[in-house]
Amino acid sequence: MPSSQRSEVICRPIDDDDIDAVVACLRRGFPERPRRYWRRALERMSQRPAIEDYPRYGHALIAEGKVVGVLLQIYSRRDAAAGAGIRCNLSSWCVDAEHRGHALMLHIHAVKRSEVTYLNISAAAHTLKTIEALGFRRFSEGQIVSAPILSSPQREVRVVAFGADGPEAALLTQGERQILAEHAALGCRALVCVKDGQAYPFVFQPRTILRRLVPCLELVYCREVGEFVRFANPIGRYLLFRGGPFCVVDAVERLPGLVGWFVSGRAPPKYFKGPAQPRLGDLAYTELVILGR
Repeated sequence: MPSSQRSEVICRPIDDDDIDAVVACLRRGFPERPRRYWRRALERMSQRPAIEDYPRYGHALIAEGKVVGVLLQIYSRRDAAAGAGIRCNLSSWCVDAEHRGHALMLHIHAVKRSEVTYLNISAAAHTLKTIEALGFRRFSEGQIVSAPILSSPQREVRVVAFGADGPEAALLTQGERQILAEHAALGCRALVCVKDGQAYPFVFQPRTILRRLVPCLELVYCREVGEFVRFANPIGRYLLFRGGPFCVVDAVERLPGLVGWFVSGRAPPKYFKGPAQPRLGDLAYTELVILGR
């Protein structure tokens, strides 16, 4: 087609004036999600503090003045304890059918910052080869569905709900207190385990498994997965009547000491691209929390 007859398609960061059109595009791309889901997600993104000059919402494809494609981007700053640097969760990539040929342009614009570590934690099965061809590497192969209360008991461990003014909070770093406080405000369950005067932070996101019939909690933040394994039994006892008997943890294989089964294939692998490989057990400030399930 002569260039004079082709509509110009551009890619640019999403701004506040685009929100209605972005929601409409996301509804076309993910019709199983209601409008209120995307409204809430974008409202939460609007309320988060801006990080330098990175996009607040992500990027959009624009054709003839209309939003025809969206790639949401959730940025967070990692402190020294979590691996210093900027992290970006890529989410909800969709392009209207008549503009699918420009989908790669949307992706290229979204991942052009070499200092950023990009995450894709919910890749559809048919996109895995494309994601790997674009330079993304796996950091999680699946998940362990565990019954933590069945793990070996730990003596003299206290598990408490995080409170910003509680004595347990004073044992955490400022960055950890911020993570727990902000995730608790978003509906997560933030806990602190205390043993021998040391505090260990954990954040769980409520979800369901087994065709959405069984409630459980997904681990979205801890210092390292080994600490969850270590304190699985007291955490399981605390959570038994506050979320259910099961917890879901990202993994590359079975974890010795954690009673459960490793699921690969049903749970999508998680990918990253950039300078800092994410730790298992650290999905803070990702779509699991900001967008929800």
